[in-house]
Amino acid sequence: MSGTGDRTIRTERDGRVARVWLARPDVRNAFNAAMIGELGEALRALAVDDAVRVIILSGEGTVFCAGADLAWMREIIHSSRDENLRESLDLAECLHTLYSVPKPTIARVNGPAIGGGAGFVSACDIAVASTEAVFGLSEVKIGLVPAVISPYVIRRIGEGRARQYFLTGERFDARRALEIGLVNMVTEPGELDRKVEDLTSSLLSSGPEALAKAKELLSRVPELSFVEAKRYTAEMIAGLRVSDEAQEGMAAYLEKRKPRWSG
Repeated sequence: MSGTGDRTIRTERDGRVARVWLARPDVRNAFNAAMIGELGEALRALAVDDAVRVIILSGEGTVFCAGADLAWMREIIHSSRDENLRESLDLAECLHTLYSVPKPTIARVNGPAIGGGAGFVSACDIAVASTEAVFGLSEVKIGLVPAVISPYVIRRIGEGRARQYFLTGERFDARRALEIGLVNMVTEPGELDRKVEDLTSSLLSSGPEALAKAKELLSRVPELSFVEAKRYTAEMIAGLRVSDEAQEGMAAYLEKRKPRWSG
């Protein structure tokens, strides 16, 4: 296992798996401009690292992410609109990078995920939460809205449920997060890592190119008309069928062996 560290995040590589830790436990892993920049940079590096097949995002300590850092918010209150816009665009770019990275992402939600923290969860492909996790989209309580995270949250939980939680700002537990689709699994704290490892193993058994194309499908198809989707999806599967990865996968299935990528 190799690790690198900096002020706000920590990245570990363990074989084909990269773990990205929000590393500000003293402020409940709340994000500021530095963390946004460093997280985006780390994700972009992992996206082009052929050795990495799965990315796991979590928070150090007992909190996943408490949202925006209050000290940072005190500073931006006094910033100009242009300065606020620039930092908001940086967060939007970071979230889009997390959402669109061509490798499976798992949110390991070890504790509270509030505001932007819930946005990070929503931008990941799969989320596994501890029963100790608490969620909230409580921006309206301080006169704000969950604007930048809204595309990912709405896509994750649907407009009806987003209306409830965006407008009330109420907090909810992990079981409710599972009911509304914000997370995919809930487990006791002691079982969280085992659940994440099981998911990781399942993802590693699948073709890396196929996983990247599956993510592309999930991103593109909802934006296409049925007419557009006919051509796009047909071209995708036709190209994959003649690819080296699919040829190996189908041969391995017929020969009752594991494909080379799963070794």
